Amino acid sequence: MKKYSKYKPSNIEWIGDIPEHWEIKVLKRLAKICNGQDHKKVWDANGQFPIIGTGGTFGYTDSYLHEGPSVILGRKGTIDKPQYMEAPFWSVDTAYYTEIFPSTNPRYFYYLCTTINFELYKYGSAVPSMSQEVLNQIPFSVTNALEEQMEIANYLDRKTQEIDQLIEAKKQLIQLFEEEKTTIISQLITKGLDSNIEMVDSGVEWIGKIPKHWSTTSLKWVSKIYSGGTPSKSNPSFWNNGTIPWLNSGTVNQFFIKEASEYITEEGFKGSSAKWIPAESIVIALAGQGKTKGMVAQVTFDCTCNQSLGIILPNEKIDNKFLLYYLKINYQNIRNLGGGDKRDGINLEMVGSIKIPLLQLEEQINIVSFIEKHSKLIDSKIKRTKKLINLLTEYRSALISEVVTGKVKVID
Repeated sequence: MKKYSKYKPSNIEWIGDIPEHWEIKVLKRLAKICNGQDHKKVWDANGQFPIIGTGGTFGYTDSYLHEGPSVILGRKGTIDKPQYMEAPFWSVDTAYYTEIFPSTNPRYFYYLCTTINFELYKYGSAVPSMSQEVLNQIPFSVTNALEEQMEIANYLDRKTQEIDQLIEAKKQLIQLFEEEKTTIISQLITKGLDSNIEMVDSGVEWIGKIPKHWSTTSLKWVSKIYSGGTPSKSNPSFWNNGTIPWLNSGTVNQFFIKEASEYITEEGFKGSSAKWIPAESIVIALAGQGKTKGMVAQVTFDCTCNQSLGIILPNEKIDNKFLLYYLKINYQNIRNLGGGDKRDGINLEMVGSIKIPLLQLEEQINIVSFIEKHSKLIDSKIKRTKKLINLLTEYRSALISEVVTGKVKVID
C-alpha cells in the first residue's frame, strides 16, 4: 500500500511517525463525552428507538435522549467495543455517548476509537471500567482535513464490510460443518452402517425406522441410573484441601469432561449424598432453564457430582460412547421430557424411560469408530476455518490501525 511522502515523529511510542501534515490530538478535542442514563424508566419492548448499552442493543423505547451520529464508549462492563450510532437512541448509564465536534467526521472518529488499547486504561478487575478523565486524554494521530477524514472513513467502511462478509461466510461454513457432523451421527446411530439393509418401524417416534435385526429398550433396563449430591457449603471441612473430584452441572458443556469443577474432602463425601462416578460413565444435566438441561457428557476420570446431574452407568450390553452419541442427538427430545425450555427439570424416572436402540455390542463399537473417524475430519475443517476467522479479525484490526495512524495512504 502507498505511504505519505513525508513523516514526522509523534513522540508517542505506540503511534510512531505520522504524516507531516497530521497532528496528535487527545479525544476531548474531537468529541465531548457524556454520561448515559438509566433505561428502566423508559424501556418499552414495542418502542422504536434502540437502547444502547456496553453489550449492544438490548431494548427499545418510544423516547430518546440523543440524536446520531455518535460513538458509544463503555463505562462499565464491556468497555472495549465502541459502537457507532447513526439514528436517534437512548444510552444507558453503563455507557458514555459522544457529541462529535463539527471538525471531526463521525465515522472517522469511530475508527479512531476502535484502535484504543483499553487494557492500558481500564481500572477494576471484577467489573472493568473507564473514566471520562482517562478517555478524554487518550491521544490519536489525526488529519485536520475533513475531506481526508471522510475518504479514510469511506475506505475503511468498504474494506471492513468486505472482511466482515468473509468472516460471516466462514461462520456459516462452520455451522454447516456442525450440521454435517450431527447428520452423520444421527444417521449412523439409528440406521447403522449398512444403507442397503432391510428397515422396520421401531415403534419409537424419536428413532423412526431401524435395521430389522435391531430392537429397542428403555434405558433403565440396560443401565444403572442415579444422581449426585453436594456437601454443605457452610462446613469448611467438607471442602478445604479436598482431594475428591466433584462436578457441577455446567461441566456437561465439555462433552468429554477432563477436569473437576471443585474438590471435596473424604469427610464431605461421607457427610453428603455424593456418590462415586466411574470413569467413562455418562452424566446428564437434570435441571436448568437454559441450554444445559438435557445435555450429556462423558467423564474421563473417577469423580463425584452434584444433585443436578444424573449418572448413567450402562451395563455390558451397551457401549458407553454409542449411548453418549445417541443421547446427544436426542438433546431436544430429552429436554421436552422436562417441559422443553420451561423451568421444569428432568428426573431420574424420565431418564430411565428414554427409549434407545438395542443392537450387538460389536456393531455399536464399529458405528462409534466410524463416527469418530468422520468427526475428526470435520473437526479439523472447523479448526482451520476458525483459525482463518481469527486471522481475518486480526487483519481487520491491523488495517484500521495502519490507516488511521497514517502508516498507509488510502486517498488519491
